[in-house]
Amino acid sequence: MPRIAFFSQSVRRTVGAAFIAAVGLGAPAAHAEDREILNVSYDIARELYAAINPAFIKAWDEKSGDTLEVKQSHAGSSKQARAILQGLKADLVTFNQVLDVDILAQRGFVAKDWQQALPNNASPYYSLPAFLVRGDNPKGIEDWDDLAREDVSIVFPNPKTSGNARYTYLAAYAYALDKFDGDDAQAQAFVKKILDNVVVFDTGGRGATTSFVERGLGDVLITFEAEVENIRAAEEDGAYARVVPPTSLLAEFPVAVVEKVAEDRGTTDVAKAYLEFLYTPEAQRIIASFNNRVQNPEVVQETADKFPQVDLYTVEDVFGGWAKAEETHFADGGTLDTILRN
Repeated sequence: MPRIAFFSQSVRRTVGAAFIAAVGLGAPAAHAEDREILNVSYDIARELYAAINPAFIKAWDEKSGDTLEVKQSHAGSSKQARAILQGLKADLVTFNQVLDVDILAQRGFVAKDWQQALPNNASPYYSLPAFLVRGDNPKGIEDWDDLAREDVSIVFPNPKTSGNARYTYLAAYAYALDKFDGDDAQAQAFVKKILDNVVVFDTGGRGATTSFVERGLGDVLITFEAEVENIRAAEEDGAYARVVPPTSLLAEFPVAVVEKVAEDRGTTDVAKAYLEFLYTPEAQRIIASFNNRVQNPEVVQETADKFPQVDLYTVEDVFGGWAKAEETHFADGGTLDTILRN
């Protein structure tokens, strides 16, 4: 089964570094003014963008002299895409699933070629599904096989509403296809065991975190590695442990300007500059400080000791891309519904 190694993206990172050297925040404005943009993002990115915003505001002020306010909106990535289609005035999106940006592109809110607008398929950083376990890991959870055991209870969001959860579902499915030499029936049976062990399906990643940490549900929380580490850092030392399975799924975090809104609001220049800023060493260091894996080669080297090496499957290699994965697995009557129904 195809997979890629953690350090196999050097070419893409080099391209990204060259891009950043060529771009900036644009020419200074002719006169200062008050500006405002709305970043619509996935639900566990609140703290990350709250840290990025002041750095960008400072950089934008130095270039333009404008007084800028960056507002945030956070919920499940798919829910956010629907909200934009229903009228939420997002100048830009920072999502956790390519499919949710594609939906906006199909409806004319985002450029069709949005992935070519920025390096690394318009994904300034990435992560992977990992496990948060209690204390010193009393259930001995180390890999995807352990999640299928009858004595293990699991918390992660609903794949119907959460991009975070879709990565988890597809990571488990990819592991099973590898384990059973591509036998789809056995893969479905394996994933069913995992889903049967889920004690609550919250609508988004932060809700799942609340269920696991505050409500005390489950033996293991499956979420992005970044969220796992951020929880550990926020809680009492030794309360939780991180488990990064030997294989997981590449989780990209796509970003795009919502051109239909930004053009109407006159914010296209600021929105583009904001997304370009995410690739700068300054922003990449902030992103890495929140335990995301970044693209900038310099920052990758600086932070390499924070991240265990892991083999990463990709949605493209295993499932034929997000559009096909959506049709096969997540659409009404798809494989996910079949597994949950049986």
